[in-house]
Amino acid sequence: MKHIQLKGRTISKGQVEGEAIVSHKPISFLGGVNDDGIIIDKENELYGKSIKDKIFVFPTGKGSTVGSYVIYALAKKGILKGIINSQCEVIVATGAILGKIPLVDNIDISKINNGDRVIINGDNGTIKLFKEE
Repeated sequence: MKHIQLKGRTISKGQVEGEAIVSHKPISFLGGVNDDGIIIDKENELYGKSIKDKIFVFPTGKGSTVGSYVIYALAKKGILKGIINSQCEVIVATGAILGKIPLVDNIDISKINNGDRVIINGDNGTIKLFKEE
């Protein structure tokens, strides 16, 4: 197994390791993800899949400011472990910081695939990506 290190920008501190689940479309947490961490946005390629115990990788957030509280609630329930974005916006940033979810952005998410093992280091803004050779 080889690993790749990606350098981004710290949005929310902390370190976490897990399996990546990747959306190539922006997501709204209000109406796009339910209370159990299931993607309910029918326009998203992850429709019906769970983000529980995963590192959620997506380009950027969209939609209502209430999305911050959905992210916070998912964190408090232990559902959302970590977030990697291409470009984080204020709704996702606020939810991650409130929920103490490690979040790094300015990452080329095209390098990350579903099922990859990743370590987010929100303290120094790096992502360690483990790939099968």
